[in-house]
Order: sequence, then C-alpha cells, then structure tokens
Amino acid sequence: MNPIYKQEEARHYCSELIHLIEKGVIELSQITPVSEERKNQGIMVGSLVCIRNFQKIVLHCVSGISKKINIPENNRTLLKYKTINDAEQFEYNGIVHVVVPSIVNSDEINLALKKNDRLIHQLTEKINQGEKSLIPERTILTDESLKFCFSLYNFNCWNGKKISLNTIIKNHNNRLPPTGTGDCCAPKLLSYAFEKKFKILSMDEVFFGGNTKNRINGNSYTSCDDRCGYILPSILGLNILYKDSSIIVINKQSGLLSVPGKGEEKIDSVSYRIKQLFPETIEQPAVHRLDMETSGVMVYALTESAHRELRKQFEEGSVHKKYEALLDGVLEKGEGKAVPKNNEKSGCIQLKFRLDTDNRPFQIYDEINGKLGITEWQKEGIEYYDDGISEQKRKVTRITFIPLTGRTHQLRLASSNVNGFGIPIVGDSLYGNKKTGERLMLHAKEINFVHPVSGEKMHFECKPDF
Repeated sequence: MNPIYKQEEARHYCSELIHLIEKGVIELSQITPVSEERKNQGIMVGSLVCIRNFQKIVLHCVSGISKKINIPENNRTLLKYKTINDAEQFEYNGIVHVVVPSIVNSDEINLALKKNDRLIHQLTEKINQGEKSLIPERTILTDESLKFCFSLYNFNCWNGKKISLNTIIKNHNNRLPPTGTGDCCAPKLLSYAFEKKFKILSMDEVFFGGNTKNRINGNSYTSCDDRCGYILPSILGLNILYKDSSIIVINKQSGLLSVPGKGEEKIDSVSYRIKQLFPETIEQPAVHRLDMETSGVMVYALTESAHRELRKQFEEGSVHKKYEALLDGVLEKGEGKAVPKNNEKSGCIQLKFRLDTDNRPFQIYDEINGKLGITEWQKEGIEYYDDGISEQKRKVTRITFIPLTGRTHQLRLASSNVNGFGIPIVGDSLYGNKKTGERLMLHAKEINFVHPVSGEKMHFECKPDF
C-alpha cells in the first residue's frame, strides 16, 4: 500500500522505541510458544503520532500476537508508567506514549483454533505421506478455523462506528483474507486512534530483527497489500490509492457521493471523509465528480494551488479517463442509432443533451439546446451476468468508454438513449431497469493527469469488481 499519512515523525518514534528495547529500558516479551520456523524472526514496530486535547501522544504496537511491548518493573517509576483501561502508558523525553493492545488476544485465538487443530495436524501428516486426496478436507477445516478467528475481530472506524471483520469479508464477496489479518500494526493503531477520537499526524512501521529476503533491520515499510490492503479501506472509509501533501487519489465505492449534497443527511461523501481523515485539507477538495452509483478512480486536491492546477487540467480537457461498464444486453441487438451495423469493435457516439428541468436529475436528448457529449467506445466481449435474484443468467456486453467531454450522465445516456446504443447499463436506476440490491455496473477504471506540483505524469488504474 502507498503511505496514508506522513511517515517521517512516526519513523523517528519507531526508531526511538527500538533503541529503548535494545538498551533494555523497554522489553519485547514473547507471549506465545515459539515454533522452530519462527525462531529469531523479526517483527514490525509501528508508531502513530496523534494530537489529544492539544497534546502530542504517540501510539505504539508490534505486528502479530506472539510478542508484546512491555515496561519492566524496575523502569516503571522512571517512565511514569500507568495503565489506562486495556492500554499501557509511559513518558519519555516529555512525550506521552501509549502501548496499544492487540484487537484480539492470543488466548482467544488459540481457543478458536483448538476445535480443529488436532484433526488438521493429523490430516497434514497423512498428506505429507502421500495421501493428497485429503487436501480438500483439510482446506475445509482450515477455512472453518480461519472463520472462527476472524469472527472475533472488530475495528473502530473513521466515523466512530465499529465494523466486524466478518462484514469486511462479506464486502469482499466472502473471499477470505490471509491468516493474521487484523494483527498488523496499522489496523491496531488506527482502530485505537479512531476509538479515542485522536487527530492523526503521522504513521510508520519499522522492521526490527535479523535481515530477511524482504525486510532489512531498521528500514521503514508501508502497510502490506494482502492483509492491510484488505481491511484498511473499510476502517478509513476510503480506498486510498495514493496520497502526498498536494493530492489524494481514491477508488470510490458505488453508493457514496463525491461531494456533500443538500441537507445534513447528505453530508457523507468522499470530500467529507477526506476532511475527517486529513483535517488540514482545503474546504472544497473536489476537482471532478462521479455519480453516486458510479465507482472508480478519482483525484482530489489537498491544497488551494493543487486545486487550481487540477481544475485547469479538467477544463482544458487534458485529464484522460477510461470507464468500464456492463450493458444490459447484446450490443449488436440494441435498438439505438449508434449500434454497430457491421460488427465494429469500436466507435464514437456524439449526443447533445440537457437537464430535464421538470424531472431532475434526468438528462434528455436535445439537438437544439443540448450540450455536446463525445464518447469513444470499445467492445470488450459478451458474457453472462448473474444478478443473484433471477433464476437464469442473462447476456451482457462488457464495454470500455473513453469520454472526450465531461457532461452529466454522459455515459449512461450514450448507453441507454435511442440515439446512442439504446441499451442501458446494468443497474441504472435512472435510465434502465435496476433490480433490488443491484448496483450500477459503471466504473472509472483509469485516470491520467499531470501532478499539480511536480509536473510528473500520473497514471492510476483500478479494475472494477464486476
């Protein structure tokens, strides 16, 4: 994963903690039995720098559940040690430090694993002796044990609410994450900070231990993709693809507004969440929008100068985007005027449309008063779509759209309007036949722009989940 918060200050405190461990002022205690393959294995040390009531406070933890940061009895007076609920606190160089506990302790996990542990080991021995037919049986048991463990995990989110790992798994179409998900530093630190409503300034993780193929002692590393990348978007409320001091790029989920709507009930949006996570953000960070039902890649500005430069690029048409969609039917069988007649695989649709003032937010075709929308398209193929409701799958067309203009509902109209394809996008609640529980199958999969400060060409691609 790309860094979410600034790293430098937190890196200093990670290194400081490691120094105190090496001097024996603080201990790194082993709290679970050590297996032979994990003997002398290194560990990630994480720090999160926060503000609490105008006072700096630094949170610490280590990855996994096998080790724990511990303050020795003989140093507790020196470090002004005390416990606060389930966390331990000490002071060093005038700064308050908090040792954050694991989301789930090792005893609870061992108890969850105990039910199938013996049988899994027996099956493993037989498999190692050549009985490969037992692999599916072992897989069922290991998945069951993983589910037992995962059911114990609950995280505090950006908005103060809790989310269970089971809910996160469900949001990933029930794809199970790797063992140890939830035990990395980032989710522990962020969950604790969000619970306490701390303002976050900096976060980093430093490897401590003997060098390995992928880790070097003393080096800083960003959060892992396979575990943290699986759960952090749910904890943060945003899937952050990239962030620096000027811009942030996210993969917006379907159902979330790009900017706040009118009324308190419509305040939740990408812009609102960015400002909650990064309070130093300008008041209006949005430089473009996606419909609430549309998912995909978006760029936001964190500073006024970045906002001006990005807005200029959008107005000049120098920002290039690609979308992917599922049309609700076979393209060649559409009733629209733009349907390919000679089996063409690509083309361009030009339509003039405007707001239907009597039926907002609908847009209608208007050759006289409408604004021109230009959309290039490429057919990707025909496939079967399962809406989870109907008994039979139906044929849909996967298509790539490349908009050359940025009109409201441009792609949805190019698909559904009789002057376009005459086939709506699957799940379109305005111009199609959305079924209960169905989402709009339209995703902004690519964006290209120039970085507003460095001038570097930026390219982000994020495939749809449909």
